Order: sequence, then C-alpha cells, then structure tokens
Amino acid sequence: MLTIKNLHVKLEEEDKVILKGVDLTVDDGKVHAIMGPNGSGKSTLSYVLSGRDGYEVTDGTAELDGADLLAMEPEERAAAGLFLAFQYPVEIPGVGNMTFLRTAVNAQRKARGEPELSAADFLKEVRAKAKSLKIDAEMLKRPVNVGFSGGEKKRNEILQMAMLEPKMCILDETDSGLDVDAMKLVAEGVNALRGKGRSFLVITHYQRLLDHIQPDVVHIMADGRIVKTGGPELALEVETNGYAGILEETA
Repeated sequence: MLTIKNLHVKLEEEDKVILKGVDLTVDDGKVHAIMGPNGSGKSTLSYVLSGRDGYEVTDGTAELDGADLLAMEPEERAAAGLFLAFQYPVEIPGVGNMTFLRTAVNAQRKARGEPELSAADFLKEVRAKAKSLKIDAEMLKRPVNVGFSGGEKKRNEILQMAMLEPKMCILDETDSGLDVDAMKLVAEGVNALRGKGRSFLVITHYQRLLDHIQPDVVHIMADGRIVKTGGPELALEVETNGYAGILEETA
C-alpha cells in the first residue's frame, strides 16, 4: 500500500532538515501508529505525503500502490487514494458542507474515470454515512466547520473520509483537543472504515486514542527518523515510562 524509503526532507525557507531517512511500509488493510516527542517530524511526514508546499524532498521515495506520490500534485494524490485528516481542520465560510462534499466526491470520481453521483444518489449516501457516524443532519447544512466544536470538526473529517473512500488515510493528531466522548466517536468512525483495500497511518501523542483504535503496528519517531517499531505494547510502554528510555536505547 504505502512504501517510504530513506525519505529526507527540509523546510525550504529555513533550509532546516526535518526528516533524516524515514523508512516505513504500511500494508493493505493495516493500521500503523506513529508516536514521538514534539519536533520529531511526525506532522512533517504527513504534510510531505499529502503534497503541502514549503517542503523540499532531498532524497528518498514515497509510493502508494507502486505509484510515485512525490511526482504528483496534491489533487492527484487525493485522486490516487490518499486522505489527510488535519490536526486543526480549517473553517470555510460561505461553502456549505453538502456542496463541499459533493464537489470533492465527484471531482475524485471524474479523475478516476467514474460517473459522477447524481444529487439524489449523493444525498442518500451522505445521509446514511452521517447517521452511521452519529453526525447530526443539521451539521450537513452548515458551512464547512464554521462554528463547529473540536469534536464536530474531527467527526466531519471522518465523514469526508467515509465519502471519499480513500486507500490510505493519514490522521495527523486527530485526537488534539478532543474530550473522551468525542475521541470515542472519532475512533468508532475510523474502526468502521477499516478493512481490506484501506490502510491507516495514525499520528498521535496519546495512548488513549490507540486504546480505541488498536493499531497493528506502533512506530516511535525521534529526530526525523523512526527509531523503534513494535506492537500495541510499545504505546503502553511510552504511556508508562515516556520516551526517555526508548531514546537512550536507540542513541
């Protein structure tokens, strides 16, 4: 599914190296989690994979199902099946949630050579998925994320993910600012979308989100590299002891 080899990245403006040789493979249908101290490069990795401006790849490769992600424009990466849920979803005043969703879904279907959804078919599908994710129908009538609570914004992104049906879902600290109930709802949405043909890369600081999502593999990232990989027990070790012991082991 996702294969990253020896990825080196620097900030263009500051000429500062952030990723220093990341190697990562996420197989089809698997959920991988990345944890690590602040400044370790976790969010930078998500930005680079999604095509955000301001970063320069100086070495290495990133492929999705064998296709060169780094050679694609951001919209091409989305059409190829990559989805990024932001740490802080932006508000888009004046753009209705339904209009945004239908435009995004049909743009991707068109890019893949599929017929666009009619208004009736789209409405039926979005209502069904919103209900399954416990999203109030009133949210669909509002401008994108405007006036939404933190939990509503994150659930709205899970709805976008459900509608777009990506192959590779990257969640960049999607648990930031969420209370326990909101976190459970987001995790339930993620779990409902798990399965063959879809993989997840979950970036988080906290074990509590992983309690609900139960990743297959956990990676620890530090100083721009993945320094340790293990099972869910690795996240429990971090929760109990912090990162100091792991960083000493790998120094």
